[in-house]
Amino acid sequence: MGSGEEQGGFGGGAGRLQRRRAPGVLLLTGTPIRKGPAVSEPDDSLRVSDAERDAVLHTLGDHAAVGRLTLDELEERSGQALAAKTRGELATLTSDLPREADQASGPAPASARRKPVRWMVAVMSGSRRRGRFRAVGSINSVAVMGGNEIDLREAEIEGGELTLNLIAFMGGAEVYVPDPVELDVGGFSFMGGHEEIGSERPPRPGAPLIRIRIYNVMGGASIYRLPPQARGVGLKEAQRLARAAERGELPAPG
Repeated sequence: MGSGEEQGGFGGGAGRLQRRRAPGVLLLTGTPIRKGPAVSEPDDSLRVSDAERDAVLHTLGDHAAVGRLTLDELEERSGQALAAKTRGELATLTSDLPREADQASGPAPASARRKPVRWMVAVMSGSRRRGRFRAVGSINSVAVMGGNEIDLREAEIEGGELTLNLIAFMGGAEVYVPDPVELDVGGFSFMGGHEEIGSERPPRPGAPLIRIRIYNVMGGASIYRLPPQARGVGLKEAQRLARAAERGELPAPG
């Protein structure tokens, strides 16, 4: 017998088992049985279920609640999660976040070391709050013969809820929020009022809740619900896009 083969048997040649050392080939009673290549599919290419999308939405919400994501970042990633088809697409949405939202081993977000915004006051003048800032619990906006601008797109809303108390005497306020956010608007106006401008899409399930309480005396408030096309643009352009969304005349997303 040559060195390239081994023979063994149980009582005779008919039951003889022959093994060849050539990889992937097994000879049994002279009949070759070939082993096919192992079939494996990368996890990233597997289709995702609604439960997997919901889990990612929950994770994103937890990170936003501790200040790692702004309101606009949360809604952008949430929209991408709802549209994701594969596990790879979902994985990219949390790849830059710790495994646990409250993970103590990682550095706290820089904004978590800053004091949250509590008050905005304008007396015969105006004040603006935009860019990245902490919002915890509530913000009180007071305008006396003046006005306040509150742009919540880059706000870090801790806890997933925020109350805006808008108080105006011969003045007013403008508020800007991404349109998937849930809004609860109420209050009282005397010789004044408020308006909501923008998309009328229903809020995303599980979205942060913004309560707006308006108290006007000869004053008013404008609330702009901004579509995705308004990400990163100035307030004037954001107003234009909100009005276009209200009329159903939005351009296609870029």
